[in-house]
Amino acid sequence: MAILRIGIDVGGTNSDGCLLDPSAESSPNRGILSYTKSPTTPNPSEGIETVINVLLEQANVDPAEIASVTIGTTHFVNAVIEKDHSRLAPVAVLRLCGPFSHSLPPGIDWPTDLRDLLCAHVAFLDGGLEIDGSVIRETNEVQVKEECARIKAMGIRSIVVNGVFSPADVTGERQEEKVGEWINSCYPEADVVLSKEVANLGFMERENAAILNASILSFARHTISSFQYAICHRLKLTCPVFLTQNDGTILQAADAARLPIRTFNSGPTNSMCGAAFLVKANIKKESMLVVDIGGTTTDVGMLLASGLPRQAAAVTEMGGVRTNFSCPDVKSIGLGGGSIVRIREDDLKASILTIGPDSVGHLISEQALVFGGDVPTTTDYAMVSQSLLSQSDASIGTMQLAKERLLESIQGKGYDLPELLSAYEAAAKRKLEEVIDQTKTSADDLPVLLVGGGAVIISPDREGKVSLKGASRVIIPEYAGVANAIGAAIARVSGVVDTVLSTEGRTTQAVLQEVSKMAIERAAEASPALDYTSNYSVKVISSTIPTSKNSSSTGVPSTSSDISAYIPTIILSPGKSNTSSLPYSTNYEWYLSEIDLEWITVGCYILGTGGGGTPYPHFLRLREMMRSAGATVRVVEPGWVDDEDVVGCGGCMGSPTVGIEKLPGDELMESQNILYDYLGIKPGVMIDLEIGGGNGLQGLILGASTNMNIPVVDGDWMGRAYPVGWQITPVVWAGDHALFLPTTISDGNGNNMLMLSARSEKQIERALRAALSEMGSSVGCARGPCSGKNMKTWVIENTISLSWRIGRAVALCRSQNDVDHVAEAIIGEVGGDESARVLFKGKIINVERKTVKGHVYGEVLTGAADVSGSGTGSNSSMSSDSATQFTGTLKIPFKNENLLAIALSNSGGERVVASVPDLICVCDARTGEAIGTPEYRYGLLVFVVGISGSEKWTNSERGLEIGGPRAFGLDHDYKPLGIFKKPRSVIEEYMNAR
Repeated sequence: MAILRIGIDVGGTNSDGCLLDPSAESSPNRGILSYTKSPTTPNPSEGIETVINVLLEQANVDPAEIASVTIGTTHFVNAVIEKDHSRLAPVAVLRLCGPFSHSLPPGIDWPTDLRDLLCAHVAFLDGGLEIDGSVIRETNEVQVKEECARIKAMGIRSIVVNGVFSPADVTGERQEEKVGEWINSCYPEADVVLSKEVANLGFMERENAAILNASILSFARHTISSFQYAICHRLKLTCPVFLTQNDGTILQAADAARLPIRTFNSGPTNSMCGAAFLVKANIKKESMLVVDIGGTTTDVGMLLASGLPRQAAAVTEMGGVRTNFSCPDVKSIGLGGGSIVRIREDDLKASILTIGPDSVGHLISEQALVFGGDVPTTTDYAMVSQSLLSQSDASIGTMQLAKERLLESIQGKGYDLPELLSAYEAAAKRKLEEVIDQTKTSADDLPVLLVGGGAVIISPDREGKVSLKGASRVIIPEYAGVANAIGAAIARVSGVVDTVLSTEGRTTQAVLQEVSKMAIERAAEASPALDYTSNYSVKVISSTIPTSKNSSSTGVPSTSSDISAYIPTIILSPGKSNTSSLPYSTNYEWYLSEIDLEWITVGCYILGTGGGGTPYPHFLRLREMMRSAGATVRVVEPGWVDDEDVVGCGGCMGSPTVGIEKLPGDELMESQNILYDYLGIKPGVMIDLEIGGGNGLQGLILGASTNMNIPVVDGDWMGRAYPVGWQITPVVWAGDHALFLPTTISDGNGNNMLMLSARSEKQIERALRAALSEMGSSVGCARGPCSGKNMKTWVIENTISLSWRIGRAVALCRSQNDVDHVAEAIIGEVGGDESARVLFKGKIINVERKTVKGHVYGEVLTGAADVSGSGTGSNSSMSSDSATQFTGTLKIPFKNENLLAIALSNSGGERVVASVPDLICVCDARTGEAIGTPEYRYGLLVFVVGISGSEKWTNSERGLEIGGPRAFGLDHDYKPLGIFKKPRSVIEEYMNAR
């Protein structure tokens, strides 16, 4: 029986190969029968053929014994990163969305040059599904054929079809499939990519992935076909051919040709998995950095104690484009064995050499000095400065040639050779140490695994050891030069399921068993040629409702070169009388910049305590209003508002899960227009219903709209997010009657309701929730206005300022590569240790959830994990200085928002360590940003922060009755987490800064 495996990694400089016997992993050679390294050829299939021939010859193996050939390649992602017109095709996108998402066209958050290259056409067509599978609009064949005619006339041959909630189609609508069939019938020459076949739930990220996939299809087909031809026809191997995926598992060649995007990040994954394989028998389980030095680049990633690469947040960037693939968290720099070394032409003695980022690449054997060429490379400098080659006659001659040519190249430059060699060693180590520091998430030194063929460029000391700043020790395992090929050879099969299943009348275990069976079947389909029981690794992602892009990251790096020095714009506003008793607020307005908006977005999601929906689409919408329409976004102190001013309020109502798929239409403004057309007045200022989540940006969007153009109060009615609209401070302080009538909701799809009378805010909520379930579980809501006087009585002050401060704290930690301490930084912004604390650090180990009447119910369990170097700064479950420290598990039940934090001890005891109205915020340990309840998934490394809720909730029985644990049917009395401290106004702090 054929059991031997060949792994090949095709890099920019070299193609590495390994022949492995998986049954002999415990042997001294780890089952490695042969290995080789060969320059990558312009036609990579020729290099693959050479590598395989050498492997078989070295091991003296019959080709019939080969069970599989697995290839890792960076060719496809390089085409995107390099923005190569010759390998990328323009793409047309047909969105099946009905009236939704029009304000957020494809590529809105892409690098401009890549968007202009790929996003050639978009059409917003009828179609799309609601979260429950009901139809938003029926697909229209006439529309599709008309668009196909336009696309064909434009010469575009790659088409993406993306339908709202298409991956969660449980009713058999098959909208994307039907549209694909219509396209094929009227434009058969086109390549059609259905988004649901490329990625999972998360509309924008899935569409991005589908566009990248479509743009590379033709090139990928040609390349993979050449791989297969070389292996199956020229070499006469009868085994299957696979490509490695981003997560380290394998994909059949035919599937890879259809879905090349799944291979984009396979190179770094192969190296990390190969490195783990090489040391797992001899190194204790601990987190360590893998530094893979190739011919062109150095890739650095974290290998966790589990032996698996640390994953980036599920929303990751490829060439500046957000996608929702599982990928290793890797940083890359232009340093490799072929990097070009140049002598500076100025007199800056402190930096007399530059290294890279350009490289001679696969031409190193022709152009490097050591091979008789005329281009000085890192390999040349390393060989001259160190005795890196065995002292054979041939090696002595080769090194002497490099030395002579190096001396020729510096003649007349004013430097001697020892000076240059010393400068080279310092520069090379400095570049490596910098990327190591950027990859770490704390100041602690970590072990470093040094692999890759380019590792020879790093100079050992007199004892033959390599030392690097930031590394507790440097390990160079045997076979390190081909770790990437070894990683490809050991890659396994997986089956991934992301679906929506009804939980009615079924246990969680029954649902998990069904999803597990689906995943196993998909794994078997992925590779029927391999023995399942011994070689498969089944990856199951299961959920009873849609899961999202995961990380709440805005994905927008701060444009400020010095975050700590950034000063917001505070302007004295003319024409407003001062009725405030607060002298610092007199007539001043805060004009938001894009940087302000980025930070507020991050802070809003953290204050959302798991709910409120992701702010990211609303951030993009508002940023586009600022960029394209010149909208001004203004914030004012609550005390600045006149008592007689009309204060408007609006936001989104419904399940936060919907927001990951059904991007906003005009429902928000539509509900406002219906309300104020009925009243015959206009508001003079807006206020947010809640600061938490996406609703924290809705007041800003409404205020900046062209038909309003009014400022927004620095405050809201919740100080966080709550699941229902009557859980607000006006109800606490004004009594249990209807306060905001009329109230209007709009679903953006032609359905509107205007509620004119009701007995209470709670009754308004109940009536609208009943309608909400039939309106897609998400609507825009406009609440009746109130007076400025009442607003100042009810408002929780300075919550936009607080969001800004939290977001800035996260950005500062990330800019300083200190994400391990982001929890403490957040605590510092919300009042310090007296007001907040770290409740838990670990990983998510289980999630249960269901959607009922627009609410997401469930609970998440977080367990202790070895998270050193993973953005959490501790291996223990709890913060060491926390009064609630324990070891075990933290259970967090939620209803849209997190309600309780319950410590489960190893002995089975339970203790509530935090509860509403205090804030329980679950954050991604890799980014420091919030994770919403729809985004909870197994394996995410997290930290949990508890923050004291506003005294407007906690200082009265009425507040606790409406916003405390018993308001949610929980048998628990509220105990304060700490002392609430009022956030400081940004306007107050910075009004005289300029």
